Amino acid sequence: MSKPVIAIHGGAGAITRAVMNAEKEQVYIQALYDVVAAGQAILAGGGSALDAVTEAVRLLEECPLFNAGVGSVFTHQGTHELDACIMDGRTCEAGAVAGVSRIRNPVLAARAVLENSQHLMFAGEGAEKFAATHGLEMVDADFFFTQARFEQLHQAQAEQGRVLLDHDSGTLNDAPIDPNNKFGTVGAVALDALGNLAAATSTGGMTNKLPGRIGDTPIVGAGCYANNATVAVSCTGTGEAFIRGVAAHDVSALIDYAGLSLQQATERVVMEKLPALGGIGGLIAIDRFGNLALQFNSEGMYRGFGYVGDAPTVGIYRL
Repeated sequence: MSKPVIAIHGGAGAITRAVMNAEKEQVYIQALYDVVAAGQAILAGGGSALDAVTEAVRLLEECPLFNAGVGSVFTHQGTHELDACIMDGRTCEAGAVAGVSRIRNPVLAARAVLENSQHLMFAGEGAEKFAATHGLEMVDADFFFTQARFEQLHQAQAEQGRVLLDHDSGTLNDAPIDPNNKFGTVGAVALDALGNLAAATSTGGMTNKLPGRIGDTPIVGAGCYANNATVAVSCTGTGEAFIRGVAAHDVSALIDYAGLSLQQATERVVMEKLPALGGIGGLIAIDRFGNLALQFNSEGMYRGFGYVGDAPTVGIYRL
């Protein structure tokens, strides 16, 4: 049996070392390190992969550095619409919420759907009522507000309705990843001591997106997938391409049907199949043997991983 392990991501994109400042980079590095360490602690204590990815993504939602939960980007109408999904590789059960604006932690709502509903996905007001019924913390719409994201919306609207992927260089120009080419999604995958896999993904979407737009994040098989027989996957990138390519499940299918290794499967999807659909971004994955893949076709990806007993390994840039 492989050692328990967790991997996380906070979005993929292009590197701008020229405008990077070391202090800002260290803030991102520390945030990633702390989240990996928290996930490792759960696994080290005998906790499940499902619990580990839930807590890792919840912590990423609580960090305004990343486009999920607090610090989520604004829609064209100046509102927030958040999406999340979680999947249990042991049972292949999943839960998801889409287009929510009053649930503090969408990943916890997705987990509640998985555990307490015969349905798989709830959207909008229905998702919020379900979350409230199951005791999750509800917040006012302005809870997700950050000034930088608000300024980013205004700049996007000034640029003839441009839709931006997470940060914009005019407002967050010290971000470690090129703000015009960064995809704001967070996620986690894990393998626990019992050999169970799990995956979770959460996002605030795209700045200036039309209200009601849903990307790959809450869609099982597109932005999130886990199956004990193969792999756990969480994606980040141009959502429409990941949906059309069913990217997360495609990794599993290549392992299951074609007999590819994890590295071969993730490389095929991220470096060949997604670009053919115009897809930019990446994914993190752990297979049933505990092998890791942190694959991306952009210049970088906020990422980290840690086997139980080892120090977390984190990075932003392409090595």
